[in-house]
Amino acid sequence: MKISTKGRYALRMLLDLAEHQNNGYIALKDIAERQGISKKYLEQIVPLLNKSDILQTNRGFQGGYMLARSPEKYTVGDILRITEGGLHPVACLTQNPIQCDRSAECATLPIWQGLERVINEYLDSITLQDILEQQRERYSNDYMI
Repeated sequence: MKISTKGRYALRMLLDLAEHQNNGYIALKDIAERQGISKKYLEQIVPLLNKSDILQTNRGFQGGYMLARSPEKYTVGDILRITEGGLHPVACLTQNPIQCDRSAECATLPIWQGLERVINEYLDSITLQDILEQQRERYSNDYMI
């Protein structure tokens, strides 16, 4: 499984919104500039996030985006499932129940199911708030005298 730029950039965009949540609605151009991501590319990601009610949108002069909920309510797993369409390590796990004709005698199926479980548990255990706190801690310990 490989996370696409769409998933990685969506995560960075939402982290940026979480970091600047006290600033009200944030313009996409500001996020793009801070994150070094093309505004056009972010414009392609926004509809996916809007469809999932992750963002609040305000149009017009003071328009922009903000998180619909607090950062501790968003997991990395949720964000990546929205942008990637799933976190399945192999194609046969994309359907439930499994449609593969060989699933009953497949010796490797339990391996892939276990891997999928570990991936989901790990990514669902990390929130945007966790990442922000980790980043603040890293920078607070990075000082010189």
